[in-house]
Amino acid sequence: MQNKLFSYTVLLASASAVLPAWAAEAQLSLELPRLNVAEYHRPYVAVWAERAGEPAISLAVWYDQKKANNAGAKWLPDLRQWWRKSGRDLSMPMDGVSGATRPVGEHKLNLSKSLAALPAGKYEVVVEVAREGGGREVQRLPLQLPISSAVQFGAQGEHELGALSLSVKP
Repeated sequence: MQNKLFSYTVLLASASAVLPAWAAEAQLSLELPRLNVAEYHRPYVAVWAERAGEPAISLAVWYDQKKANNAGAKWLPDLRQWWRKSGRDLSMPMDGVSGATRPVGEHKLNLSKSLAALPAGKYEVVVEVAREGGGREVQRLPLQLPISSAVQFGAQGEHELGALSLSVKP
């Protein structure tokens, strides 16, 4: 499995150097809602693409990178589904994937390069959120590659996530 994951990582890294087989503009919008709690901690967030029977491809991982000696990575296993799919096989921080936690509000991620590097097929873009002293939530958005016409998929989180929107244009 690790060799297969390495192959996908090499594929994603080399994709930025050449034109993709199909060019598509892909943007994920996700909302981190304001929660009325006594002690608020910014959530850890993982975004990945997965296809049945294949390793997941990490697209973004937001966690507390300010802690000394990369101690924030200690809590990445709280993103349980992402951790089991690919997180435990990755070394964090990871250029182009990992970043700092985000505040309450709407955040946009450009997924164009990452998705353009994937082979044709039926995928799910998955968003998982976990918060210290809070809950966990996972939402899935379908995606078929290559894209022949503009599509938009949405989902509504219940507590840790607000609105999600995946917009893809050829």
